[in-house]
Amino acid sequence: MLQNNDIQCAPVVIVGAGPTGATAAILLAQYGIRSLVLDRWDGVYPQPRAVHMDDEVCRVVARLGLADRFASISRPAHGLQLRDQHHRVLAEFRRDTAPSSNGYPQANMFDQPELEAVLRDELMRQRSIELRGNAEVTGVEQVDGRVHVTYRDHAGETTTSVDANFVLGCDGANSFVRSTIGSRMEDLHFDQRWLVVDVDTDADLKQWEGVHQVCDPARAATYMRIGATRYRWEFQLLPGETAAQYAKLAAVEPLIAPWTRGIRTDQLQLIRVAEYTFRAQIADRWRAGNVFILGDAAHLTPPFVGQGMGAGLRDAHNLAWKLAGVLRGDLSPGILDSYQQERKPHARAMIRLALAVGRFMTAGGEVGSVLRGVVVPRLGLIPGLRSRIVDSSTPALHRSPLVRRRLGPRSLTGTLCPNPTLPDGRRLDDVLGLGFAVVTAVPPTSEQRTLIEQRGATVYLAEPGTELARWLRQRRTAAALVRPDRTVMATARRPGDLLAHTPRYRRTVVLPHARED
Repeated sequence: MLQNNDIQCAPVVIVGAGPTGATAAILLAQYGIRSLVLDRWDGVYPQPRAVHMDDEVCRVVARLGLADRFASISRPAHGLQLRDQHHRVLAEFRRDTAPSSNGYPQANMFDQPELEAVLRDELMRQRSIELRGNAEVTGVEQVDGRVHVTYRDHAGETTTSVDANFVLGCDGANSFVRSTIGSRMEDLHFDQRWLVVDVDTDADLKQWEGVHQVCDPARAATYMRIGATRYRWEFQLLPGETAAQYAKLAAVEPLIAPWTRGIRTDQLQLIRVAEYTFRAQIADRWRAGNVFILGDAAHLTPPFVGQGMGAGLRDAHNLAWKLAGVLRGDLSPGILDSYQQERKPHARAMIRLALAVGRFMTAGGEVGSVLRGVVVPRLGLIPGLRSRIVDSSTPALHRSPLVRRRLGPRSLTGTLCPNPTLPDGRRLDDVLGLGFAVVTAVPPTSEQRTLIEQRGATVYLAEPGTELARWLRQRRTAAALVRPDRTVMATARRPGDLLAHTPRYRRTVVLPHARED
């Protein structure tokens, strides 16, 4: 017999404690916003899924104060090889493993359960976050500007109700929260069944330390090294095949043989074999009233460009500071509409890129294979294409109340501000704090500085010859208004011209690396 506990209250209820939900909770905690995180599992989901994170998303992880811990469980990838069905290298696109302008390597391989364990540990350290596992949300109802959430505690067989100002649905592809707001997934017409194989071995496979994409219309495949001893393969399943047929190492060996020749069977430990259906979908609406959806609840992308999990962290980074501003009274509630305005077109663009790569790998049959053999080796000869292929930067955000009109293709608005190492050894992100900032190559007057700082923004002067000064000069501007998520909101020729665009946004005393021990 289920029992009902007394109604409780929380400013924000987050449904789902995966990477997206955990990131949102930690970011809110940095602004002093309390949250209740509900997850249907008691602990970290043990199966590895995501394995790639680009430098832009690494910057979000650093914002959580977890840069060093993530570096300890990840390894930079060296780029991309395109191979034919006989594993001959058609083209190789090397990627520099040194930190990019965002401050981190452009491609980083990791094991998702290890990352989730780091995030869970950080959740537990924050006093303003309450995490409840074994909690299945059964009701989300909006009444008089509040959200009434009901969940079932499977451990104690009780039901509990919580009233919240906002609810964030980070509950995955089969999102219950999405269904409660009447949002539907738009099918972008991609549906492929793939086999995912994870292997652990101390043996040296003697493979190139990057991602291998096998462009085979009969059996496309991907190979990645994701740790010191961990390796991931993905193979397109043939009609009628299932993961059950590959449950044992003996069945998997013929598939992975091109990479493991010379390695004894007893040197390989099969960690997991699973079947995934790679889909491309995007929700038609990401918000209804005070309920939002993030991560896989809002979009599903094939993994060909490694942006699935990262898109969810981008969602959390985009929304958390806006939500905190509304709850603190700094921003008007209408500003929250910018979340979908900015994130949905960006997510759609990344899904389309993944679709293009996936279809390139698998389409065309034998004719497609012949064409790839002719065209791919010549891709690097096209001016600018090689650098674009290895460039990890993603599209600029679309115009919104928090992204001013873009003035030409070289405009900075909607793009990320660089994150260089400064003369004192710190990264720019750490210096700018958690609010708005004006980065300028033109010294502001004392009055301008005072007026900007009265709005809660930081003023950072880019010295001549520095990376920041060159960044501004190359785009023919002198000053940039940078949002808390490091997106450029507006640019001007004089820092004082940005005052009219700078919202009042209170400074916070909680630093990104601080923990409430």
